[in-house]
Amino acid sequence: MSETAEVIGTEEEKATAVAAGADEDTTAPDDTGAADSPGDAESGDAESGDDLLVREGDIAGDYLERLLDLLDYDGDIDLDVEAGRAIVSIDGGDDLEKLVGPRGTVLEALQELTRLAVQQETGSRSRLMLDVAGWRAGRREELRRIGRTAAENVAKTGEKEKLQPMSPFERKVVHDAVAEVEGVTSESEGEEPKRRVVVVPE
Repeated sequence: MSETAEVIGTEEEKATAVAAGADEDTTAPDDTGAADSPGDAESGDAESGDDLLVREGDIAGDYLERLLDLLDYDGDIDLDVEAGRAIVSIDGGDDLEKLVGPRGTVLEALQELTRLAVQQETGSRSRLMLDVAGWRAGRREELRRIGRTAAENVAKTGEKEKLQPMSPFERKVVHDAVAEVEGVTSESEGEEPKRRVVVVPE
């Protein structure tokens, strides 16, 4: 049990750095570097693509189920396919918040480890998205409000606004929210882990 927890902890910093490398904020793609995936450009065989995503979800589910058993944590694993990626969520357990960590840092590391486990089985880079205890869904809504509020302020004042440092996932959601407001745009500045979104007038 302690060995698995230690692996998550020691891999957290590396996984965050890996995720950061896939963040292309200036054009606000998704936080997984989807633009780099050759499979997305060649969408001729949609059925086989869906089959691969289902397989990714199954592999991830098996991996996470073994992890929960090792940690002696309860949780229900749900698998889905949405917007061209496998979606895996773990819900229902009392201890699951420990797999989220402060501001989702442990969750980001666990997602990266799960992607690596899937890649090891399939031989293909995975864009799988993992959520635990609904944290990512809740954080997404909060970030949308932050991004929209900042965008509306900049539209009124004409002055740029810098937001607090965020992870690649967080910046992606903010960029998308800002894009919904006319007269403003967003960009990222700084280096990880202090990279942040800056909202500026167009």
